[in-house]
Amino acid sequence: MRRRTFLALVGGALAVPFASAQPGTRTYRVAVILVVSPLAEMAGPDPVHPTIRAFVHKLRALGYIEGRNLILERRTADGRPERYPGIVAELVGLKPDVIVTAGESGLIASAKNVWGGVPIVTLGTDDPVKYGLARSLARPGGNLTGLLVVTGPENDQKRLQLLKETLPTVSRVAYLAPRRFWNYPNTKAFLEAAAALGVDIVYAEHKPQVLDATFAAIERLHPEALFVSGAAESYGQHQQIVEFARRARLPGMYPYAPMVDAGGLMSYSVSVAGLGRGAAEYVDRILKGAKPGDLPIERPKTFELVVNLKTAKAIGVAIPQLILLRADRVIE
Repeated sequence: MRRRTFLALVGGALAVPFASAQPGTRTYRVAVILVVSPLAEMAGPDPVHPTIRAFVHKLRALGYIEGRNLILERRTADGRPERYPGIVAELVGLKPDVIVTAGESGLIASAKNVWGGVPIVTLGTDDPVKYGLARSLARPGGNLTGLLVVTGPENDQKRLQLLKETLPTVSRVAYLAPRRFWNYPNTKAFLEAAAALGVDIVYAEHKPQVLDATFAAIERLHPEALFVSGAAESYGQHQQIVEFARRARLPGMYPYAPMVDAGGLMSYSVSVAGLGRGAAEYVDRILKGAKPGDLPIERPKTFELVVNLKTAKAIGVAIPQLILLRADRVIE
């Protein structure tokens, strides 16, 4: 009898820490903020937005179920960055366990004074160290960690190189980007790389509120191809941008694969679904006790080249066989 009692007590003691580590032992509140995409694309158990869909699905696979042990707060700035600090303040007031946020580091820094001590997981940020959001990528040291989309100017240079290899005779390319992107120090290196490839870059300012005027300005520039920046506005309005490029018969290099799925010609980028899954894994680690400042901010490990042959045929572009062989995915 004593032996059975002892084993039962030991078994119970061992079971307690195991049970407390499971997601289902309490209800967690996790918030997600997008910058441009509408709230409707973030909604439900199977969101339309590919990053949020992958994020929700991965959380579910890890044992976090909305309505059972998870409250998922979804917010968007609807393309108005000035709303971002107010959204952060509102969410901090709800006392979330973690806030997951898309957006560039400059935007995140604009709300730095209202974050408090809430753990932050970024997905898609550019240079958190430059903006004082982290001490280093390897040891952030504060309450922020997450995943990067770009590693530096070499990402855009590689995209331009692939566009030139696809369209060897192209010499005039419209760069669609918001003014802050055009003013980045990295732009100088991008323009030098373009000149080395024999490409003249003409700037077209992306103004989300007057997109038709932006398109008219691009047509006045008479480019031979379109190069779309990785700004949040680009993804948020990608359907309109892709449709314009098809109407204008402009071959385009896009920053995210879903833009090619929507009808763009080609993209070279990290996986947006991979960003969502990675963010969910960071959230899981934090909810299980990890400090965000101890979790390295992850650089992109793999990039994928996606080509839409259907679009190429529609706008009269012949994709070289070597590009098709290098592509990770070809849409036919």
